[in-house]
Amino acid sequence: MDKPGARQVPIVYWSICFTLKTRFLNFFPEFFQKKNFPVNGISHLQPEKRNIGLEEELGGMAVPAALQWMNGERGVLVLYIARILYAAPISLLAESIALGILSLFALSLEISADHDHDRDPFSRFFKTRPGVSSGILLGAVTLPGLMLSRLIQMLRGLSLNEVGVAELENLQLQYWATFASCFSVLVCFHVILQRQDNGVPSVDSCSNWNKRFSLSCIALCAGICCIAFSAKYQFGWQMVFMLLWVVFHGLVASKLIQRILRTFPACVSIGEALLVTSGLVIYFGDMLQNTVAKIFGYWTSLGYLPVQYVVKRSEISTIIQGMTVGLLLFPLFLKLIFQISGHFKFVDISRERANHEMKKSFIFYASLAFLLIVVIPLWMQFVHDFHMHPLFWVLDFVFSEPLKTLSLCTYWIALIYASVTRFYNISKNSKTERILLRKYYHLMAVVIFVPALILQPEFLDLAFGAALAVFLILEIIRVWRIWPLGQLVHQFMNAFTDHRDSEILVISHFSLLLGCALPIWLSSGFNDRPLAPFAGILSLGIGDTMASMVGHKYGVLRWSKTGKKTIEGTAAGITSVLVACSVLLPLLATTGYIFSQHWFSLLVAVTTSGLLEAYTAQLDNAFIPLVFYSLLCL
Repeated sequence: MDKPGARQVPIVYWSICFTLKTRFLNFFPEFFQKKNFPVNGISHLQPEKRNIGLEEELGGMAVPAALQWMNGERGVLVLYIARILYAAPISLLAESIALGILSLFALSLEISADHDHDRDPFSRFFKTRPGVSSGILLGAVTLPGLMLSRLIQMLRGLSLNEVGVAELENLQLQYWATFASCFSVLVCFHVILQRQDNGVPSVDSCSNWNKRFSLSCIALCAGICCIAFSAKYQFGWQMVFMLLWVVFHGLVASKLIQRILRTFPACVSIGEALLVTSGLVIYFGDMLQNTVAKIFGYWTSLGYLPVQYVVKRSEISTIIQGMTVGLLLFPLFLKLIFQISGHFKFVDISRERANHEMKKSFIFYASLAFLLIVVIPLWMQFVHDFHMHPLFWVLDFVFSEPLKTLSLCTYWIALIYASVTRFYNISKNSKTERILLRKYYHLMAVVIFVPALILQPEFLDLAFGAALAVFLILEIIRVWRIWPLGQLVHQFMNAFTDHRDSEILVISHFSLLLGCALPIWLSSGFNDRPLAPFAGILSLGIGDTMASMVGHKYGVLRWSKTGKKTIEGTAAGITSVLVACSVLLPLLATTGYIFSQHWFSLLVAVTTSGLLEAYTAQLDNAFIPLVFYSLLCL
């Protein structure tokens, strides 16, 4: 793709940003007084109520008033978005403009939410994780940015005749579904903020400008989506069907995020909930798309469901998808079964209560076995046409190369058992800080996963899916206190929790596993960037670990007065990842991989992800690998 065409996308984005900022400062200076922003260099906030902004992060240096809305995390995200838009070719102009407007919309909502110190604008509706910012911008742009990066990568594969048109168009549809999911959630939060503002007696021109700006973003996003679909499909039933499919994702996402925030109060921030919601909606939507395409195959001949949007998945991806979705839906059906059988009733007598718990556990394990052995395999065979039971296919795959796979399994089991036993005893009997113990597990991820990713990548995909299934089952057992493992699992998990976990939901082990697994799963198919599958292992296992250890022991210069992250730790994390890449590339070259990425692009990706780890207070195990992976795909 030509570079002049690629440069037109960021020019459009920055022109919109500059125009909005200039009009905002010239015509609505009272906005800064209402939102407690500095005007002409003077802050109207009391020191104890000031939000951490760019001035504090620069050690008290004077900062122009126009940049006071910027903090470190937002600055890194601007760099992240600009890097993706710079690499986007002109053929992805609509997707790029949509991402730019979505980021501006998310930024305006985040500023409105985070700078209202007198009241929490979302407290009437749900309770978020305390002590952190909303993270709306980070949650809104991570997955759309990742999907756009994958589209850029797929276009390179299309030019090399290694990717088919059907696969590219399917990914474009998934991009717009991701965009609609994030955009609908932002509209939902905008409505909540407007309800809060309607309860305030004084409404000035700033509030009116905010409403006009948000409505403009909504209209622009909807218009760009409609224009993109009309230009691709012309006008007809196919265009209407695709638009309805995208809108369906958005409506489900706006409902699902409210359910998540109310079901798990004080467990996640808004940005974290937005990332989980959009990811679940896309994953469930892909499963539904495959199922509907199989059930209503005749739609293809009628033109309602084009065959090019049904891309055949591998056996491993089908098994992982069926297992994950089935276990995520399992608690809903289990709750219904318990309600029907009356096992939610409180039993006071100890003997009757023991019998009650045993019956409850029997129902649980019987239902789980029926799901894993009958229901999920039936769906797998339906959508993929397995020639044998999927469980037998897994055994056949494992024993197809018994020496390699069984040796790898033995290595994993011995290493995991030794490390878990050692670190669990240390956590109970030592004064070592828990954050450092958790980073040891990050380092263990490198030792466990790197050899398998180089030598047996397909088997590692399957192993990640099995590990995720085990984690989901154990978390269900812990939350429901299923006899006899419920209490034991709960006590064991408490030894490794931190401030981001709660009694309701323990997410640290999920975030570490998915942070390492998602870049590998996303790299299936065409991949001309050999370092991309290692994004999670490098950023979490090496970068995050070295940053925490060096910063904890040698860190002196802090990025902000109120933060804990140090410049020394960030520098150590960035340097260690670069060194690991320089060591890893020759090893990959021996297996046939060719490094086709410029070192400057690699440096930008490593630096951006390292700075995001330094500034963000969100769940870094979830966000940093995805951001790093997105930049490595460019």
